[in-house]
Amino acid sequence: MSGSFELPAVQRLTVGTVGPVGKRAFYLQARQGEQLLTLKIEKQQVGALAQALAALLSDLPPLGQLPEGRELELEEPVLAEWPIGSLRIDYDRDLDQVVLVAEEVLEVDEEGEPTVTGGMARLAATREQVAALAVRGAALIEAGRPACPLCGFPLDPEGHTCPKTNGHRAPKL
Repeated sequence: MSGSFELPAVQRLTVGTVGPVGKRAFYLQARQGEQLLTLKIEKQQVGALAQALAALLSDLPPLGQLPEGRELELEEPVLAEWPIGSLRIDYDRDLDQVVLVAEEVLEVDEEGEPTVTGGMARLAATREQVAALAVRGAALIEAGRPACPLCGFPLDPEGHTCPKTNGHRAPKL
């Protein structure tokens, strides 16, 4: 069983990457006091999280000063506790906090039944912290490889074998 984490008032919350474009690993990271939590997250999850947070925040009161610069960089060491399988976003009106609930990817057997109990992380942050996370996440996605205009898969500088063309031509950047 992987560890579970409860961080009810994070001081730092960010997403970041390690590695070159095209081979990047994405991470969600939070710090509360001496506890640093790093979770592996997929690029698509970062994009969806950024969009969902932006939509949530658009319905809430105006924001104050957003964290920026070094406050949004990943802290070393970047050692993930576990990979995120699902993410849920809640808003606590009483505390004016956005709560991210991440659940670990579960290993399943041939019948689709979980073979281990996964970890869970509950991270509560200010609206400003999650707004900065959304902006940073969108910027990380934008900084990646462009999508093929035909199939949507990432393009490498040398092009790729596009499934929409049955491999007959390779779109280039």
